[in-house]
Amino acid sequence: MADDATEHTPRTDPDPGTDPGTAPGTDPGTAPGTDPASRAELRDYSERVSPFVERFAADLAEAGMQRMAARAFACLLASEDGSLTSAQLSARLRASPAAISGAVRYLSQAGMISRQRDPGSRRERYLLHPDVWYTSLLHRDTLLSRWLTTLSTGAGLLGQDTPGGRRLAESAEFLQFMRNELEAMLKRWHDSRRDTHPR
Repeated sequence: MADDATEHTPRTDPDPGTDPGTAPGTDPGTAPGTDPASRAELRDYSERVSPFVERFAADLAEAGMQRMAARAFACLLASEDGSLTSAQLSARLRASPAAISGAVRYLSQAGMISRQRDPGSRRERYLLHPDVWYTSLLHRDTLLSRWLTTLSTGAGLLGQDTPGGRRLAESAEFLQFMRNELEAMLKRWHDSRRDTHPR
């Protein structure tokens, strides 16, 4: 009975708009230790940009992206240069350095951002890839290829004369079709960008 009681104890989750290292209710535009220009920038972010960032982050999280990574990605997407330092992300999202570190690691592993050091500084800056959606979908193509190989191998092991084997084979056929369509779509997009935005 004790185990049952433990299993049904309601969880207390942090505010989805913050993380355990944030100070809820604090206006970024009044954060201590920032110069007037930075405070003005943070106030503008809070009033004008933050509503979009939180809305889009919620959409991405609903689709399966890790919540803080979704917030960091949306923040970078809406930034002037598509690049921010860890400190800037932390200030804008009111998130702890540890939360930002985990978020950018997630985005980097997903192929959505890259890192670079500012010249003459040890400070790291995080940049969106120029074709971030294109790059992200290419990363998905790599995953599809891996899943396709595993499913095809599984279908062979189970035997396509078994229900499980047929199910795996059909799944592999679908992923192959999806992969082919994705490659063609990405090529059309790249060609379209080249024609409409020549470099």
